[in-house]
Amino acid sequence: MYHNNGIRILAGNSHPELAQAVAERLNVPLVPVTVRKFSNGETSVKISESVRDEDVFIIQSGCNDVNDHFMELLILISACKTASARRITAVIPCFPYARMDKKDKSRAPITAKLVANMLVVAGCDHVITMDLHASQIQGFFDIPVDNLFSEPLMIGYIKRQIEGWEDNGIVVSPDAGGAKRVTAIADKLGIEFALIHRKRKGKSLSAPEAMEILVGDVRDKVCILVDDMIDTGSTLTLAARTLREKGAKAIYALISHGLLSEANMSLIQELPIERLVVTNTIPQSQRQTICSKLLTIDISPMIAESIRRTHNGESISLLFGEWAETTGVHTIGDRWESVDGVPL
Repeated sequence: MYHNNGIRILAGNSHPELAQAVAERLNVPLVPVTVRKFSNGETSVKISESVRDEDVFIIQSGCNDVNDHFMELLILISACKTASARRITAVIPCFPYARMDKKDKSRAPITAKLVANMLVVAGCDHVITMDLHASQIQGFFDIPVDNLFSEPLMIGYIKRQIEGWEDNGIVVSPDAGGAKRVTAIADKLGIEFALIHRKRKGKSLSAPEAMEILVGDVRDKVCILVDDMIDTGSTLTLAARTLREKGAKAIYALISHGLLSEANMSLIQELPIERLVVTNTIPQSQRQTICSKLLTIDISPMIAESIRRTHNGESISLLFGEWAETTGVHTIGDRWESVDGVPL
């Protein structure tokens, strides 16, 4: 199945459940790694098996304690480099500091570029990530970057789980920046799309925000709200209430990265939405116990397949199409099984 040099999967502390699921999918055991901290906060890493001349994949997402987990990733990369690994691939489902991708005001840092530089200096040879907040981040690297998309998984969920999408569905973006994303999904589904514009009710920066629909009619429609990231939940709250006021029949929110770091899950539970669907680039198990509307789509089949194809030198373009829609679709915390019947 694999080339002469073996595949080795390592994981930090950010998302061990995802790493385990990927390893089981590939039928490759995780390399035992001990990551701990000294009393002064310094990170210590110990890799318990040899990775000499191996193809190493380190799975670490940018979630929870972002700075600590990113430092763990850098040290793991450096440790594998000095242990003579043949190639080191950082698998970062949620890329840290991706929102700081440009200098939008005076003296502002472009932190995503700094992160890219640090990964390369540590010894990373290749990066696999998912749904970058800004696609130009790929240009910050001088090494190959594969940016996977959750769009096919979302389309698969819409087709199987949202009743009435074909005859009465409309894809909605909560801001103008997501126009390209929603139009691409709407075109593939053959349905309409709508754009919402966020504005302030007054001239002051502290004035409360409101939303208005710029394009599209949502009255009596099944609205599918699509975004790449949810953090505080304020955008989702404003968008859901605006769509309900405009006469939407049902509202589903499909979001790639469910950071939800400052979100009040009990308030999201009360929003006029049927489901909040996110991927498990971020761990969600604790939040699902609070909010029954939260549903998680498992990305481990896509990550596992991208690792297998990278290791074998195969194209990963297949993951951007029907493969993801039909093969690896699986939700966590629900009874919906994967289409291919493979237990995850």
